[in-house]
Amino acid sequence: MQPLVSAASRLVRILTNVCLIALTLACTAYLVPSLLGYERYVITGGSMTGSIAKGSIAFEKPVPVGDLEVGDVITYLPPADSGVSNLVTHRIVELGEDAQGASRLRTKGDANAAVDPWTFSLVAAEQPVVQFSVPRAGYVFIALADRETRMLVIGVPSALVALLALVELVRNVGSSVTARRRGRAVATTP
Repeated sequence: MQPLVSAASRLVRILTNVCLIALTLACTAYLVPSLLGYERYVITGGSMTGSIAKGSIAFEKPVPVGDLEVGDVITYLPPADSGVSNLVTHRIVELGEDAQGASRLRTKGDANAAVDPWTFSLVAAEQPVVQFSVPRAGYVFIALADRETRMLVIGVPSALVALLALVELVRNVGSSVTARRRGRAVATTP
């Protein structure tokens, strides 16, 4: 029985270490882009399919608005009268100026047949431009947006750690009690 318990204990330790290494790598992959100046967006629609698939994470770096070019892919909030209330990641297809000299942009999703029906101006001095994307990695963040999934991802490992700590505690208390009993038996023997 002891070799089986020892093998199971060794397997649990190895799996725990593999999970901790994977978690460390995932946290590093999540934090490093921010430290390097990138913004991240999960692509939740299919309008850029062909160049950026749904479920990808788009990594963007801010550039001065004056440096934007036709062909750049940007993430922006469409004008209020467009009826679109979420961020959109589309390719710039037209750059121009209005009568007051403010820049006007027009965008299009690569998978869309027509250009977006609105034009808009960027109010900030810089605009993030997509530098690269990681396919399918965004599905992890989409899943983690669900409360039940987060509870499973956090709760199950936490419960396992607590269970392993409890097993170790019981094992240590049991061996301590056994050692004391042996000590008393030796001490009372004449």
